Amino acid sequence: MFVEKFQAGRAVFNALIGTASLALALGGLSGCGSTAKEDPNSQAALDKLYADAKDDLSSGSYDRAIKSLERIEGRAAGTTMGQQATLDVAWAYYKTNERAQAIATLDRFIKLNPSSPAMDYALYMKGLVNFNEDLGLFGRLANQDVSERDQQASREALLAFRQLVEQFPESRYAAEAVTRINFITNTLAAYEIHVARYYYNRKAYVAAANRAQSAVAEFQHAPGIEEALFIMGESYDKLGLTQLRDDARRVLDKNFPGSQYASGGSKRTKPWWQLW
Repeated sequence: MFVEKFQAGRAVFNALIGTASLALALGGLSGCGSTAKEDPNSQAALDKLYADAKDDLSSGSYDRAIKSLERIEGRAAGTTMGQQATLDVAWAYYKTNERAQAIATLDRFIKLNPSSPAMDYALYMKGLVNFNEDLGLFGRLANQDVSERDQQASREALLAFRQLVEQFPESRYAAEAVTRINFITNTLAAYEIHVARYYYNRKAYVAAANRAQSAVAEFQHAPGIEEALFIMGESYDKLGLTQLRDDARRVLDKNFPGSQYASGGSKRTKPWWQLW
């Protein structure tokens, strides 16, 4: 009786072992057929995606880089990598001449990351994008009515560079920003004077005086201010506003005694109406 029970028990045990072995074998086969998917939000996956995006930026594949960087922005929002991806997106848009997209991206960065250590770079980039938009200003004036030309891009660049210098005077970008500020200031002043001259030559004396006065008020230290004062004086003279005319001429003579525009200027070699 004991022997029979032992043999029956052994048969059941062998059956169980066989079932377990089959299950293990099937599990092993299933494991060989597939691999676990990598978490796209893992640091390793983000590092690889960012490395690929940087390679695309370096090779000039900006459209592909933008797609990768925008994915990183979403997956790494609030992190240093996410911030860097946003700045890289702006750079890629800038390199593809998508100025509006670049500015929108930078404005979003500035709004969402006010305390970011890269804020100075964001402001520098915003100034740079707007600055380059307006290069060649005077080379295009001959083919365009100057009264219709928009200087908003230059003014936006000036604001960005000024904010950079004021908030981050020790920034590595501050010195270059100052240089660009001086250039833009002189360019905008020259533009205002050009428009004032344009109006004066067309006998729009009120508009000429107002434009010249605007240049004097906003760009006091620009080289072209002496001409602005001169246009103001001549415009007021045409309008019969003798007191304003005399005031403008007095300021001109005092600040630019050797100017060709001053009434006693030693550099004047021809009558004032032939100076243009």
